Amino acid sequence: MTNTAEAPPAGRGAARPPGPLWPIVALVCLAQFMMVLDVSIVNVALPAMESDLRLGAEGLQWVVNGYLLTFAGFLLLGGRAADLYGRRRTFVAGLAVFAVAGLAGGLATTPEVLIAARACQGLGAAVVAPATLTILTTTIPAGPARARAIATWGAVGAVGGAAGSLAGGLLTDHLSWRWILLINAPIGAVAVIAALRLLAESRDTGARGLDLTGAITVTAGLSALELGVLQTPAHGWGSARALVPMGVGVLALGVFILVQARFARAPLMPLRIFRARAVSGALLVQFLLGAAGFALWYFLSLHMQQVLRYSALQAGLAFLPHTLAVVVAAKATPWLAGRVGLRPLLATGALVSAAGFAWQAVVTPESGLLAGIVLPGVLVTGGLGLTSAPIAMTATAGAAPGEAGLVSGILNSARQVGGSLGLAALTTLAAAPTGAPTSGYALAFWACAGLVTAGAVAVLALPRASKDRP
Repeated sequence: MTNTAEAPPAGRGAARPPGPLWPIVALVCLAQFMMVLDVSIVNVALPAMESDLRLGAEGLQWVVNGYLLTFAGFLLLGGRAADLYGRRRTFVAGLAVFAVAGLAGGLATTPEVLIAARACQGLGAAVVAPATLTILTTTIPAGPARARAIATWGAVGAVGGAAGSLAGGLLTDHLSWRWILLINAPIGAVAVIAALRLLAESRDTGARGLDLTGAITVTAGLSALELGVLQTPAHGWGSARALVPMGVGVLALGVFILVQARFARAPLMPLRIFRARAVSGALLVQFLLGAAGFALWYFLSLHMQQVLRYSALQAGLAFLPHTLAVVVAAKATPWLAGRVGLRPLLATGALVSAAGFAWQAVVTPESGLLAGIVLPGVLVTGGLGLTSAPIAMTATAGAAPGEAGLVSGILNSARQVGGSLGLAALTTLAAAPTGAPTSGYALAFWACAGLVTAGAVAVLALPRASKDRP
């Protein structure tokens, strides 16, 4: 990458450090990989955790949900904190919390400690995840170098989710379930040291402070909404355990919008950002694609282990072509976007992914590994890989100076909230049929095809050109 820098935009501070840029890209991508990986890596280790700590069914659910709740609930606050208090400072603080919480979880001897550690990991991830994209956009000048960096960031984020099953299977089978958490400590320590050496501090110098009322209401609202949705697979959409927290979440989010519109002097989320079609359109597309993308790994993993009788490690290995497709597609996006533009590339990627989901919906146990798992999955993940970087480029290009961290946080929130809402709804849908398990999975995959097709249609809401087009 080039070492030639432009002056940073007003209000963002001097974020361009001397020296080559590739170590910074590598550091940011490592952090993004860790955050996304931890969403899925525990799934294959849950039986071992239950046997060791006697978690029970509800305890197992909270090992996963504790991370998702704090991750989604604090993403917006984490993105704004990066703009206000410094991107390097919040990035390092989030990494430290994540690594220490992983160490505590790996050493846990009671269910309560393990669940609390997972929640703290989600908090650290909520601070780090939006800072990763903001560091790239404020450190690397607009142009081909930034496009390549964001494409790499998008590929690594997608690979993190795919690699979770494989890494979890390897560590659990050959070492212990504890290592899926313990391994975060040394990697996090290396990342913190590298961040202190490589990153220059930058912040929004014109900010007037943090909107505490907005931070409390949006965090409480997102957390409560997530909590209610996560109860639906076990208790149903009409149960009090689902409706009460969802109602509280909607009420809190309504208060948050009112505060932002009428009372906040320095709003946490200025509603004016949604007037930019690049931002609002990218958020809608991200939400729809996230709702389908999260479900792929979940249902395909269940299909392989419950229907095809694969072991956890075999299922993880079967995901390798999916991971490769994401990497190849995401790395090709700068070249493709420079020739066809962001909107056509986004729409094409979404439609390719929809075709893969439709194919996955009609496979049978007799279809075999190639036609039943690899080829449709490669279409799904390859198509989604084509969309990851263009969504990020479009949204951050539409952000006002000093609001890149905020937009990054909202973009990550859209993916996380879309993923969890979609997974809960699709899990309920998959459980409805009374026939073979494959009929439920087929319904879920057809629904995913519809969601991704809707994402392709939502691309029409984006502006025809982006000022950050590679």
